[in-house]
Amino acid sequence: MSIHQVFPDNYANQLQEKRERLQAQFAPFGAPELEVFDSPVSHYRQRAEFKIWHEDGRAHYAMYQPGEYKKPFVIETFPVGSELINRLMPQLLDGVNASTELSKRLFQVEFLTTLSGQAVVTLIYHRALQENWEAEARTLAESLQVSVIGRSRGQKRVIGEDFVIEELQVNGDGYRYQQVETGFTQPNGRVCEKMLGWAQQAVRDSSGDLLELYCGNGNFTLPLSRCFDKVLATEISKTSVNSANYNLQMNSIDNVQVVRMSSEEFSQAMDGEREFRRLRGIELSDYNFSTVFVDPPRAGLDDHTCQIIQQFDTILYISCNPETLVNNLQVLTTTHSISRCALFDQFPYTHHMESGVLLQRRQD
Repeated sequence: MSIHQVFPDNYANQLQEKRERLQAQFAPFGAPELEVFDSPVSHYRQRAEFKIWHEDGRAHYAMYQPGEYKKPFVIETFPVGSELINRLMPQLLDGVNASTELSKRLFQVEFLTTLSGQAVVTLIYHRALQENWEAEARTLAESLQVSVIGRSRGQKRVIGEDFVIEELQVNGDGYRYQQVETGFTQPNGRVCEKMLGWAQQAVRDSSGDLLELYCGNGNFTLPLSRCFDKVLATEISKTSVNSANYNLQMNSIDNVQVVRMSSEEFSQAMDGEREFRRLRGIELSDYNFSTVFVDPPRAGLDDHTCQIIQQFDTILYISCNPETLVNNLQVLTTTHSISRCALFDQFPYTHHMESGVLLQRRQD
């Protein structure tokens, strides 16, 4: 996370600037009025990471401006972090500084917390971790009532669990998610709930089956599965695939099949260019796909995947990068029109925006 100024009193103005910028980016495509979903003005980040700066025999949380790694900004408070992160920060630092075994060559600390009140703390070192470290870390974990993970090159020691269970409310329904320490999760829990709710409402009148690309740990998969007969979801990360299957079982959802494939590979399979053993036992012809949902990384969709999803009547697209979304829309809007669009302010006080568009096949 970059260092930035936090001015809650100016939040409404900052959000309005984002609204105007994104609306202008969508204007060439004939987009309707932008739906805007705001964030809590403080304590909205459920995860955070800090470098550790050692000075005068004590460890301190620190951040650095890009390229200025010898000029640390010591962090005393972190108002954008969850209340749980802010409660744990001084307690953890006191525990680390009270133990030579925990502080020696510690260079980074990561917090993963949930709206449901769980936490995992990861301590990362420039040295091998021995049994003495594990004994000290176990005492620390018990005092903080959290899981603690120690990492160094080629080494991982876990005290407790290496995941948390998040609970999100989506249009009146609760969903439980395993979030693994190294896996990707949305950092702003409250905005994530709004984003999931918008996506589910956007396709609530759909029929047939859903294809989902980049499903991650099933963040969108779970609520969207309620709107379709069957869902085929793809994801390249093995960790995320395992979590997605865990989450489907935990939420008693049985109409979803998750396949470990990249979007590029699945596009090749859809076109019949290649056969994949990972699709063995899955007949694509058995699906009555009406809708495709994509949530790609910052690079957006590759050209082939754009062409593939144009075959669907409905395209639901969530983007963490408006610039690459606009590039993709230049292709997608040759066959589809935007019926809804939204701004989700996942990252207040920064220029970053999460956005969503719902596209329907043109009838003309």
